Amino acid sequence: MEESPPTPASMMRILHAIHDFLPRHRAGSEIYAFELCRALAARGHQVHVLCAEYDPSRPHASLSWRWHEGIPVTELVNNWRFRSFDETYASSELGDVLGHVLAAVHPDVVHVHNLLNLSFQLPALAAARGTPTVATLHDYTLLCPSGGQRVHLADEHVCLDIEPERCARCFGQSPFASQMALPMVGRRFPGSGVSGRLGMILRRRWPRLATRLGRAAAAAAPGPAVTPSDIARRLETVRRVFDAVELFAAPSAALARDFERFGLPPHKLEVSDYGFPPLAPCKLAPGDGRLRIGFVGTLVWHKGAHVLIDAVRQLPAERWELTLYGSLGTFPDYVARLRKLATGLPVRFAGGFEREKVAEVYAAIDVLVVPSLWPENSPLVIHEAFMAGLPVVGSRLGGTVDLVRDGVNGLLYDAFSAQDLARTLRRLLDEPDLVVRQASPVKTVAEDAREWEVRYRNVCSRNGSDREAE
Repeated sequence: MEESPPTPASMMRILHAIHDFLPRHRAGSEIYAFELCRALAARGHQVHVLCAEYDPSRPHASLSWRWHEGIPVTELVNNWRFRSFDETYASSELGDVLGHVLAAVHPDVVHVHNLLNLSFQLPALAAARGTPTVATLHDYTLLCPSGGQRVHLADEHVCLDIEPERCARCFGQSPFASQMALPMVGRRFPGSGVSGRLGMILRRRWPRLATRLGRAAAAAAPGPAVTPSDIARRLETVRRVFDAVELFAAPSAALARDFERFGLPPHKLEVSDYGFPPLAPCKLAPGDGRLRIGFVGTLVWHKGAHVLIDAVRQLPAERWELTLYGSLGTFPDYVARLRKLATGLPVRFAGGFEREKVAEVYAAIDVLVVPSLWPENSPLVIHEAFMAGLPVVGSRLGGTVDLVRDGVNGLLYDAFSAQDLARTLRRLLDEPDLVVRQASPVKTVAEDAREWEVRYRNVCSRNGSDREAE
């Protein structure tokens, strides 16, 4: 029997906070947050999204209000006009603006998806107003100041531990350092408003040129030096975030274990996978007898597409084809490296695609490969492949191991090993019975919304009891 939506008396105001949002940003956490908001709204709750956006054509720390497919969105412009590393995660200026948003939205509960580009202060600001905060752990952004993947890209190194010395060096080599440097160039030279608008155009239309100019700007006006003690101080602030948030949900057991290892109290942590809307029915695209291998995701080093290309090079080229789906403009230097690796191979770079085309993408491939080099959480693409009935070949790392059961709904191989991945794919060539479409069960977003509704009520109830006790 289907549940009825909440009555007005039980309706909650829920503020979802995330580092960026649709439609401009379309990674897994943004898509999940939107679908959860839509499911909660369908249950009668008032949902609101707070997100950040980098836009030099607008004033730093300004707000704009918009709608996305029926969901109200407050967008905070964060142009990284910071004079110290500490301000990148706890800016008093941004904190004041976030306080205004909390006062305007007046939520019953805050649901944090990512505090990057917002402020680690948000849970404490909400608590000061008597509003509890819950959080979904999508990645390691709280712990890793250079993007949340625990990857030092310049060294092509995956960080098993959080090492302040390496983190300090990594941040200085990351795009975030360039982002801090650009506003300093604007302050140094006149016409900064014009240069800001020009920078935004460059980032959107010619990302490779914008990246090079950003590096040049960083060299001309380097941001503040980051030291290991700066990183250690940031980690101390993370522990205060752990204290301020009532409940964390980790979509995979692997992610939960890591956060416990890094100091998150186990009693505040719950493992609960994402929920997903069903894929639209789609007719299977006819093949020509070759194994159609697919990669879906961001074309960036830590996603491992180069390992996949090195692996398929070891297979008979007449028996397979590889299609890479992912934006070609986000990390153009890496895409150029992939194109060079793929020279002479049946590899197609299909670019990105709209969400409406998801079912078509999976209907056009026989197997999805997830060759990640970092400890993924609970990858969206694996769930989508399961709903489409596809087997998944994944690296034996992080949350992928929690989802892919070797020999049941896919195959696992040793991460970083192109040779082991080639051996695994050769099995699919030689044992076609392994490539059978059979949908695997996936939690629906409607079920997920009901589970979150219970969590919201529990933390609100505890929070109300605590206030009465005081």
